[in-house]
Amino acid sequence: MAIPAISSYPLPAATSLPVNRVQWHVDPRRAVLLVHDMQDYFLRFYEAGSPLLTTLIDHIGRLRAWADAAGVPVVYTAQPTEQSKEERALLNDMWGPGLTTADPALQQVTAALAPAPHDTVLVKWRYSAFQRSNLQDLMREWGRDQLVITGVYAHIGCMTTALDAFMRDIQPFMVADAVADFSEREHRMALDYVAGRCGAVVTAAQVMDTGATAVDIGWLRERLAPALDDQGYGADENLMDYGLDSLEVMNLVAELDKRGIKVSFEELAGTPTLNAWWALVERKQAA
Repeated sequence: MAIPAISSYPLPAATSLPVNRVQWHVDPRRAVLLVHDMQDYFLRFYEAGSPLLTTLIDHIGRLRAWADAAGVPVVYTAQPTEQSKEERALLNDMWGPGLTTADPALQQVTAALAPAPHDTVLVKWRYSAFQRSNLQDLMREWGRDQLVITGVYAHIGCMTTALDAFMRDIQPFMVADAVADFSEREHRMALDYVAGRCGAVVTAAQVMDTGATAVDIGWLRERLAPALDDQGYGADENLMDYGLDSLEVMNLVAELDKRGIKVSFEELAGTPTLNAWWALVERKQAA
């Protein structure tokens, strides 16, 4: 059975969400943003000019920008075009050949949400993003235990991923107006299931209201504090003299990259002072 043509329907408003059994709140320091299967192949089933699809992409894009600003890692899933009969297995019985017989160009994540170089893209083999992937290992490595779920389809992969996350002691958040489905009925079924059994249902606005810590000189000073032996340094003093090492410089490069600020190890290591680094960050943010 192939995926049906999908008519537009209104995305849920905050006032119509199911009541969550848990009182969890998204914490940018603990969260990972998942962009689930937003490939052209799956989006082509929505009617041309679909207001639903337009709004979905807009909301995910806003969450994507929030994640960068907040230092939240972004993970994409994308099903492959090449899947052997054995690899696809029971999916063939349920959905037919899927991407394996489609135009390979449709495998791409839709252009408006294309992954950035610092994002993670996982190959998707089953309904859950955790199956046959290293998503859980990555989250452990990043010290993250919350998963903010967006994408398609709500009652299949998104809901299954939420349930799987819950069973791995990861708090799942399904973003009600940043997922879409075959129908409003199935969409709401997914929200009801997650809210009542395995996670929290939220809106994109509620997620973004958690805010991002601004990258300013205060943030930079606070970020450096654990890596220094003495906090009494001057803003123009060499931080290496106060215990900063190369590993911490590399970690800072990676963290700034997640926030959309591209600096190199060489740029930071060349002038390792607070004022020089802040001047560099300011230039990069203004570029």
